[in-house]
Amino acid sequence: MAKNSIGREIPAVWKGRTLDPYLDPWTRKPEVLRSTRPLVRCGHGTSKLLPSLRAAIEMCGLKSGMNISTHHALRNGDILLNALVKEIDAMGLRDIGLASSSIHAVNAELIPYIRKGVITRIETGVNGLIAEMVSKGELDCPIVVRSHGGRARALATGEVEVDAAFIAAPCCDITGNLNGVQGPSACGSLGYAHVDARYAKKVVAVTDNLVRFPASPISISQSEVDYVVKIDSLGDPAKIVSTTTRLARDPAALLIAKYAAEVIEASGLLTDGFSFQTGAGGASLSTAHLIHQKMIAGKIKGSFGCGGITGYFVDMLEQGYFETLFDVQCFDLKAVESLRRNAGHREISASLYANPYNRGEVVNMLDCVILGATEVDVDFNVNVNTESNGYLLHNTGGHCDAAAGAKLAIIVAPSMRGRLPIVREAVTTVTTPGETVDVIVTERGICVSDKHVDLKKELLRRRLPLKDIRQFHDEITKITGKPKSVEFEDEVVALIEYRDGSIIDVVHRVRE
Repeated sequence: MAKNSIGREIPAVWKGRTLDPYLDPWTRKPEVLRSTRPLVRCGHGTSKLLPSLRAAIEMCGLKSGMNISTHHALRNGDILLNALVKEIDAMGLRDIGLASSSIHAVNAELIPYIRKGVITRIETGVNGLIAEMVSKGELDCPIVVRSHGGRARALATGEVEVDAAFIAAPCCDITGNLNGVQGPSACGSLGYAHVDARYAKKVVAVTDNLVRFPASPISISQSEVDYVVKIDSLGDPAKIVSTTTRLARDPAALLIAKYAAEVIEASGLLTDGFSFQTGAGGASLSTAHLIHQKMIAGKIKGSFGCGGITGYFVDMLEQGYFETLFDVQCFDLKAVESLRRNAGHREISASLYANPYNRGEVVNMLDCVILGATEVDVDFNVNVNTESNGYLLHNTGGHCDAAAGAKLAIIVAPSMRGRLPIVREAVTTVTTPGETVDVIVTERGICVSDKHVDLKKELLRRRLPLKDIRQFHDEITKITGKPKSVEFEDEVVALIEYRDGSIIDVVHRVRE
């Protein structure tokens, strides 16, 4: 074991992989030039259309020990991944690696296939029961958690090889031209799937809406698709929306949003050309709502909003308060509709959004990002992966990507949850390093990093509740009491990769 630069112990080797401990957000360079996919020639008159998922699996040459991927734009409405793994099992394949862009609660159906050895490793963020069971030692399935930008990097460099990508395509023609804005399963942006289409060895477009050539608009082109399969349904787009994509209602969250909006205004960034991203969560979206009101009052015209797009950002675009929306994933159906009809609403890949190993990522142009947390600590490190009980329950999303890129990264969270303090002496798991975090906002006070002396002065001038983070930690623990430390076994069940591929933390099996 070795300690990385923030003091977390990292094994030298894990599951046969030599690990590179996290050093800092900026200096690690790619060790390879670029992953490439095999070149093929599609002859005149060749048909890509196949009769079934099984036929597609066979044509891709998928064998035991290989990796597959899907995208998660349908979130909890997706049924493709479950159906795909069921078919793989029926074909007798085993030891398959799952490198999808994310796994959601709906994919708990995969648990029996993990137990059978059909799926033996997961190279992506995991939400819900599967991750919890791995944390408890109830499932033997090592997990590598990556951010959205980190996953794009890993596919581009070849650190993760996808042997067959199965892209849920709400609208597709027989050559493989596809988009996500038309058809009964329209889910909007296919930003995560662009990376798979570019780097997977074989690409299958799976659709429930096969249209006459050419499908238009084209999100992913026929030149990147090997095969096309028509199935009955890709899933339910109504389940894109979740409780994390709705405005806050409780007074504490609304006060957090008010303070966060005041911080943004005090920073001096809220001027013409302002660029902005919010994470999922009621307080984050309520902050966006308040910023919208301030832009209206000040007649401020922003440049762009980005990330996962909601109807709140669509309103700002259509009312002229943003010129452009850069959309990696639609978070509600209003965003899906907007992407279909608004020229200023632009679909972008996860790589363009946040891959640190390219020639320019959108997150680097952000003025401000609002992000959530399960825990923060006195060094401004943030945890969004594990809960206070030590269980791995959440993926990273674009959290550490946007924090690294934005001029002002604001974390919004309640001061306590269930009588447990959110500000800790040390977080259970580090997702985002404190050196990329600028402000922490709770309903009981605002903590600002020491690198922002002028912002601290301005908040004091405005008589906002500015507090030293260590004093704030002491204040909250006097109310809640010091939480009991979680006990862990020595076994490492998951790696938390930083966006550059270094290991910022690990997740140990929880001692029951």
